[in-house]
Amino acid sequence: MVEEKTEVKLPDNDNLCDCCGNPLIAMEGIAEDSERVNVVERKFVVQKIQRQKYRCKCRAAVVTAPAPAQLVVGGRYSVEIAAHIAVEKYLNHMPLDRQRRSMGRLGLDISTSTLWDQINALAGLHEASYDRLQDYILGADVVGIDETWWRMLDKKPNKRWWVWSITVPNAVWYTIAPSRSADTAKEIIGDYEGTLIADAYKVYETVTKGNEHIILALCWSHARRKFIEAEPNYPQCAEAIEIIGGLFAIDRETADPNRLEGDEKIAAIEERGAARAERAPPILEKLREWCLTQRGLPRSGLRKAIDYTLGHWKGLTVFVDDPFVPLTNNDTERELRTIVLGRKNHLGSKSERGTEVAAILYTLIETAYLNGLDPYKYLVEATYAMLEDPAAVPLPLDR
Repeated sequence: MVEEKTEVKLPDNDNLCDCCGNPLIAMEGIAEDSERVNVVERKFVVQKIQRQKYRCKCRAAVVTAPAPAQLVVGGRYSVEIAAHIAVEKYLNHMPLDRQRRSMGRLGLDISTSTLWDQINALAGLHEASYDRLQDYILGADVVGIDETWWRMLDKKPNKRWWVWSITVPNAVWYTIAPSRSADTAKEIIGDYEGTLIADAYKVYETVTKGNEHIILALCWSHARRKFIEAEPNYPQCAEAIEIIGGLFAIDRETADPNRLEGDEKIAAIEERGAARAERAPPILEKLREWCLTQRGLPRSGLRKAIDYTLGHWKGLTVFVDDPFVPLTNNDTERELRTIVLGRKNHLGSKSERGTEVAAILYTLIETAYLNGLDPYKYLVEATYAMLEDPAAVPLPLDR
C-alpha cells in the first residue's frame, strides 16, 4: 500500500488565540498524527509513441528506433492491459463484459471480443510455462489431485465439463476436460511415480490399481466428515470424531516438512516421522475397534461412515510411514475454490479454446499467489521477458 503525507494547517482567519487574540505560532516538528485509507481511481492512458528515425551522412540507410514489445503484433493494447484483464477475470472473477462496462465508465471504449483477444494472446505466449508447471508438479514425491465441474456454454443444453487440479505446496496446475473418466486422469498424471493424495473417487483407485509406481493416499477430512454428518442422528459418532482428532493433533504439534528447506526440513522429517510412527498406530487401532463394535442399518449415516472408513483403510493409513504425506487433501480442494467462484461469476467457457485459456491463466495466477507474488506483476514481467527472448520461460517459482 502506498503512503502519502498530507499536512493540515489552520486557515489564516482562524489562526488566533482564543484567550488573548494574538497570532498562533506553529510548534516546529510537533504535530498530531492519524491515518485514513483513501482510494485513487484507476485511469487508462493513451501513450503516443514516437520512434525516432536516423540516417547517415552517406544517405545509404535510414534506421528507426525499435517499437516497444507488443503481445499482439500491430495491436493497440499493452502487455499491462492484457495482464490486467487476466487478473480481473481469473483472480477477481470479473467477466469480460463486466470489465468492458467498467472500462467504459473510465473513458476506454473497448469491445468484449478485444478483451478476449488480449487474454487469448497472453495464454498462447505462456503455454510453455503452463507445461513446465505440470512437469514440475509431477516431479514431486507427493501430489494432490481433485476435480470439480465446469460448464461448456456453447453446447445446448450446456454440457458439463470437468476442471482437474494437481498440486504441491507451492504450485497448482489446472486442465479443463470433457470427461471425469479414468482415461482423463491417466492422461493428466502420465508416467507419474510417487504418492497421489485424493478423495475416494473410484477413478483414482482405477488409475493406481496394479501400478507399482503409484501409491494412493486418501483424505482423512472426507472420512471425518462422514461421522460429522451422521452425528445428529448417532451421537456416538462424537467419539469417532474425537479419536480422529488425535491424528490431526500429531501434525499440529510437529512441523510440516513440505514447507521447509535445508536442515529445518531434515529435522521436521525426523520429528514428524517419529511422532506418527509412535502415536498414530494406537489411535488407528482404537478407531478401527470402535467401528467394528458399532451397529447401524445398512443405509444409515453411521453405517456409511463406518463402511467408508474401513473400506478405504489402506489408503487412509499411508501417512503413517511417510512424513511427507498430508492427512488431508485440503490444499488441493482449496485451490479449486477459486474455480468455483469463477464459475459462479462467468458461468463457464464458450469454447474449447476458452477452457484452455482459463486453465493456463488460472494455473499461472494461482501459482504466483501461492508463492507470495503479485500475479499482475508476475504476468507483466514474465511476458516482457518472453517477448524479448522466446526461449525464456519464467515460472512464478523462479522469482
